[in-house]
Amino acid sequence: MILALGHVAMGQQLNLHWLHKIGVTAALLTTITGLVSTNQIWGEEWDIVPISLQATGPFLHIGAVAAGTALAWLVAGQVARAERTRTQVVLVLVYLSALLALYLLPLNITSPCLMDRSNLRPPPAIIGHRGAPMLAPENTLMSFHKAVQQRVVGLEADVAISLDGVPFLMRDRTLRRTTDVSAVFPERQFHDASLFNWTDLRALNAGRWFLKDDPFWTVQAMSERDQVRAGNQTVCSLEQLLRFAARSNVSVLFNLRRPPQGHPRRDSWVNDTLETVLQSGIRQEQVMWTPDWDRGAVREVARGLQQTSEEKRPPTDLRERGIVRLQLRYNQASAQEIREFSAANLSLTLSSVNDPWLFSVLWCSGVPSVSSDAPQILRKVPYPVWLMSPDEYSVVWIATDLVSFAIVIGIFVFQNYHMIRWRLSGMQRYNPEQIMLSAAVRRSSRDVNIMKEKLIFSEVSNGIGDSDELSVYAENGYDYYSNQGIAQ
Repeated sequence: MILALGHVAMGQQLNLHWLHKIGVTAALLTTITGLVSTNQIWGEEWDIVPISLQATGPFLHIGAVAAGTALAWLVAGQVARAERTRTQVVLVLVYLSALLALYLLPLNITSPCLMDRSNLRPPPAIIGHRGAPMLAPENTLMSFHKAVQQRVVGLEADVAISLDGVPFLMRDRTLRRTTDVSAVFPERQFHDASLFNWTDLRALNAGRWFLKDDPFWTVQAMSERDQVRAGNQTVCSLEQLLRFAARSNVSVLFNLRRPPQGHPRRDSWVNDTLETVLQSGIRQEQVMWTPDWDRGAVREVARGLQQTSEEKRPPTDLRERGIVRLQLRYNQASAQEIREFSAANLSLTLSSVNDPWLFSVLWCSGVPSVSSDAPQILRKVPYPVWLMSPDEYSVVWIATDLVSFAIVIGIFVFQNYHMIRWRLSGMQRYNPEQIMLSAAVRRSSRDVNIMKEKLIFSEVSNGIGDSDELSVYAENGYDYYSNQGIAQ
């Protein structure tokens, strides 16, 4: 396809077999469909690209300079072989311009981890999202227990309301992925999870799927005891989670989902949840309350709850609404906004942080806490993956550019020196007529033919050709000039 586009760009006509046309069309359609599907599935993940560039910018610059330096060998060779001075000048100017842009690129590189070590804050506190779902079935008591073993400061869960008003933990809209509802209630397996009463929910197994699917390839590392325990997990209620958090002295952050249309608890869902919180025995300061529905009324009844918003607003607006905490996705807050929230005394939690490098970038940015599916991994990050002061980076930057420039100059000198030697050695192997023939490559075909014939006679007179060569050229060369000489 690339070659075809190149031909079209050069104004050449394409003559493809019908099979080739079908193949090119199918490949094009498949590529477009794949890109569209990827964008729909991972639309929210594209923001990871600029963040990763921030995290690796200084090292990408060193790699880019190394690649540009290696390219000097090809460019220098082309310059040395070029016959026109204009071509040589253009090649050198284009290459040096690109190289200069690479050398100056650090002027636009910003990374949170380019900072003085004295300004580094303590590591972000870790909240276990759905507990520790890589070590145990998500949103189960076993998962929360595993998360507390990893010294998390809080537990985050997804809460729905059952048909009889019991808040329970479930991430998906249906029960099919994380329970055995298809075996116990096959005719209801596609129903919304909120359309089950608590008795039916308690009858479901919420752990065997984890052992069967092994979503994080961690089952083999589990002990036999843990595997048995995981296989016996049931759907967990919000009250069970709150009581466990109270005993473990950790905070609770839950995302509450409103029941669907026609649900008997659709209008009382907030009151049902608040009543569960108040009756669980947990201290109100340990609960991060996120629903915006009837927030004012909730604040009047339970003033100790940490009012938490999932909507990004200016700090002044959040303060006016009584918000003390803010929960956002990792890509929704820049380093500048993190500093602004901190200055306004708003505690910020960024979610979906599972990789050490991302944890390190947010640590350098001053994020107070993160929510993670992998607390057991982040707990093992005692220090940012890399941290460099601006002065240290300036030294690395300048040293890299100087070494690169010295190597480029050496390559150009080496290539031109060898090209000059090659040309001089080539000239010594040719007689004057051959040199004249090389210089006349741009003359008319008639002049070139005459030059070739003179070269043949020169070789004959010097005794270079053998009898076979003479027999080859006799008909068209020697006899011709003999006849011409006789005719004259």
